[in-house]
Amino acid sequence: MRLREKVAVITGAANGIGHAMALRFAREGASVVIADKDAEHGKQTATEIQKNGGSALYRHCDVSRENDISAVLSAARDHFGSVDILVNDAAWQLNKPLLETSAEEFSQVMAVNVTGTFIFMREAAKIMIEQGRGGAILNFASSFAIVGSPGYFAYHASKGAVASMTRAAAIALLPHGIRVNSIAPGTVDTPGLRDGARDTGDEARGLQSFMDLQPLKRFGQPEEIANVALLLVSDEASFVDGAMWVVDGAYTI
Repeated sequence: MRLREKVAVITGAANGIGHAMALRFAREGASVVIADKDAEHGKQTATEIQKNGGSALYRHCDVSRENDISAVLSAARDHFGSVDILVNDAAWQLNKPLLETSAEEFSQVMAVNVTGTFIFMREAAKIMIEQGRGGAILNFASSFAIVGSPGYFAYHASKGAVASMTRAAAIALLPHGIRVNSIAPGTVDTPGLRDGARDTGDEARGLQSFMDLQPLKRFGQPEEIANVALLLVSDEASFVDGAMWVVDGAYTI
């Protein structure tokens, strides 16, 4: 098991890619803290892991609230004894173009996608440094950190910031043995994807428009992203630091 005796905190783990990572990490021996606002599906994810013989804990978390972040990290230490892995997956995918995005909406997207990631990294890193055995932090950027699109203006901006923050954090935490990397997923079949399709006004037409842009003529699956995430947080990726791994079925090329 690649994550035996590790404790992983995963934000946005109630659904989609976060859910897939929680299950995958648990199968590899990690104790998983599921941090999400969606209590129903968060608790279901924890129960699913426990029924399969793993260790998991659900904690409510709005990543735009610093007190929630502190409470999640404290729960990880209180219940499992450490914080070895942090995955910042929670995000708000606002599907609005530049001219229709309000300053308030832009700020809210940045609060969740950027400020939440920053605070989680900072506080988890403090714990990892105190523990004295390094750690791994994985942030979620996006293919939209690389290419443009007609909508998702604030989301584009936030994911570009996450990619840049990851590089800066990797350098800052290098002396402490904490690796910081990011994943840039492409179009993955998640509840968020379908929310974005509905935001176009016609879900079926929206999904088809997304599909038309896919070189492989299919959407990615959450488990495919989780497989790459597992590698990046494991010791097998010990020489990978400050990188952004693009997992998008050739979309950006």
